[in-house]
Amino acid sequence: MYEERLTVPRSWWLLPVALGLSFGLILLRFSGLGALIGLVVGVAAGAAALSSYGSPRIRVVQGSLVAGQARIPVSALGEAEVLNPKEAVAWRSVKADPRAFMLLRSYVPTALKVAVTDPADPTPYLYLSTRSPQRLADALDEAAAGSRSR
Repeated sequence: MYEERLTVPRSWWLLPVALGLSFGLILLRFSGLGALIGLVVGVAAGAAALSSYGSPRIRVVQGSLVAGQARIPVSALGEAEVLNPKEAVAWRSVKADPRAFMLLRSYVPTALKVAVTDPADPTPYLYLSTRSPQRLADALDEAAAGSRSR
């Protein structure tokens, strides 16, 4: 029904190159081969870390919202509120509840705040950084309507 991957901006891929160059320059003092190894290891380690950080997916499938490692049935979710960039900053800083589940990425300006209605769950809401908050809210509404009709 809905799927999105929160990839990092393209410019961030310069960071692993800078890390590799730094490692290479540090190890250049010992040998040319050490510098080459430092360059390769630095780029590979930086790319792996950046890929890991920038790989969370948000999906609505089979009556569940899957956000990163979390899987929540849509029957346990309430109203979804689309947050513009200004509201998103407020909800991830001054208005944030420490009990909330937050899948946030600072490079994604918009977000969706979804209330959790399950009384057994202490989480008051989910904060999800998304580039398409309205599409995600519509997918959640559609999944909730589908689960109610069963």
